[in-house]
Amino acid sequence: MDRGQRRDPLLDHCRPVRRRGARPVLRGVPRSLSTLGAAVPRHPRRRAAGRTDATAFSTVFSTVLTVLTTARTSRRVYSTVTTAATSSVPPQRPSRTTGPVGRPLRQDLEGARAGVVGLGRSGRAAVEALTTLGAQVHVFDSREPSVESLGSTVAGVTVGDAEATARALEDSDLRLVVVSPGVPATGPVLRTLARVGTTTWSEVELAWRLQQDSSRPDVAWLALTGTDGKTTTVSMLSEILGQAGLRAPAVGNIGRPVTEAVLEGGADALAVELSSFQLHTTTSISPLASACLNLAPDHLDWHGDLEAYAADKARVYARTRAAAVYNAADRATVDMVDRADVVEGCRAVGFTLGAPAPGQVGVVDGLLVDRAFHSRGRSHAVELATTLDLAHLAPGAAVDRLPGHIVADALAAACLARAGGADEEAVAAGLRAYSPGAHRSVTVAQADGVTWVDDSKATNPHAAQAALSGLPAGSAVWVVGGDTKGARFFDLVSAVRSRLRGAVVIGRDQTDVLAALSAQAPQVPVRQVPDAPPSALMRAAVSEAARLARAGDTVVLAPACASWDQFSSYAQRGDLFASAVSALVEESGDAGDLSGAGGRSRGQRRCQE
Repeated sequence: MDRGQRRDPLLDHCRPVRRRGARPVLRGVPRSLSTLGAAVPRHPRRRAAGRTDATAFSTVFSTVLTVLTTARTSRRVYSTVTTAATSSVPPQRPSRTTGPVGRPLRQDLEGARAGVVGLGRSGRAAVEALTTLGAQVHVFDSREPSVESLGSTVAGVTVGDAEATARALEDSDLRLVVVSPGVPATGPVLRTLARVGTTTWSEVELAWRLQQDSSRPDVAWLALTGTDGKTTTVSMLSEILGQAGLRAPAVGNIGRPVTEAVLEGGADALAVELSSFQLHTTTSISPLASACLNLAPDHLDWHGDLEAYAADKARVYARTRAAAVYNAADRATVDMVDRADVVEGCRAVGFTLGAPAPGQVGVVDGLLVDRAFHSRGRSHAVELATTLDLAHLAPGAAVDRLPGHIVADALAAACLARAGGADEEAVAAGLRAYSPGAHRSVTVAQADGVTWVDDSKATNPHAAQAALSGLPAGSAVWVVGGDTKGARFFDLVSAVRSRLRGAVVIGRDQTDVLAALSAQAPQVPVRQVPDAPPSALMRAAVSEAARLARAGDTVVLAPACASWDQFSSYAQRGDLFASAVSALVEESGDAGDLSGAGGRSRGQRRCQE
């Protein structure tokens, strides 16, 4: 991996002919501007060593053009030849997967005793996969109905809490256990499995091994993680790859188990969203490209501390083969790439909201531009899209209110898609086609000059800050509060106070949020909503927000908290917000524009808050 393009002059993956020439958008930009914020990692550790000299590049370049011209649709050609263009060392494909005792996976699991802990969607997918492989599956869950619904498809059942499950696992003879994302790293189940030495995988790890043991081991995985923006980015990535003519479903933490997609077959690539929970027990995946979008404290109760959380996030880069994508504005992701153990030939690619340095993708005068994935990146940038292609994602579809985090997500998706073979036209078309998932910065109504935005998925302070940061000063009415998950809000309120006209506080325990508002934004009007049944609670919150808002303002449901104290999920919280806004608009006699109320949502549900 190297900076810019000193070692990697051919980076226009999978396309022998460029449809549109490199656009010199950086000409005339001061040299100092072209490197602003360009935090570029030093050389990460590699699995092999090697240098590309001019002679080697010339030879490989000719080979790439010849082979790709005669076999442009071959995914195997892409995964082996274009990687070679960045290194004189032969590219390393993932090795054939073996099972817990070193034999091929299917052979090893036939008749073996395996366990699955947790019967959510990913757990059920693991049960199906293991059963398909011929394993004798024992399931563990705390909910009797979940176990009963499996019927006679499993060999054994244990119903009990975490302590009971840990005791049962300790006394079992299971050779492999697949744990669901909800099983905490610091809890008794994983501690017991580690102590007794039982092989422990995530559902994602099982899926990767299934893929490698299948007839199509070369299907590329494009993997990403981060504290916030994962679902938006992976959905954008899937859309871009679709526009490039690839079947590339979004899978993983977005909701669809990876094993389900692998067993179904038919994909040309997989856009894989990974949570820190899933990465914790994922040990061998070797993605074509990977990214960590950002890092902020979250789920510390699950991981134990921030260091452990960051370490699990960093696992996304391990064994990456082509591009390790980092956020130039987030030092934590730069450090992750700097320390990453990747396959020889992999290179660091940064994304930035400023003018990109060589080896980065960024923004110049409203253009999303690429200086990483083409041969003239040291002096030219290729236009990938414009901010107008993202305007439908801004509150009220106003491009001047386009949040920076949406642009950053688009840049990260573009990096991964370019590594996966997408051309610039596909990037622009995919971003235009992308429709936000439910409860992610969705404009649900515009009436009386006020825009109402459902960002119920903003379940931590980092996400809430991103939701508010793009709004004009003094124009936001913030609906905030809920299950804090132990988070603190002083830094968040300090960061967004200039944006606020007022705040409406929900949540069963409002102490921490109110303390932060009082200390950091004493001038901001605050309305408290007492505890009530979910529908009545949200109607009251919307009514209070309407009293605070003025024409030109935006009311944003960005709670910075989980929903579990007063709602069944963040989805219910967002749905009730949209319904209450709709009722308010109708009662006011202003039909307004309710087209955003669920019209652009795909209803994707998340595995975690």
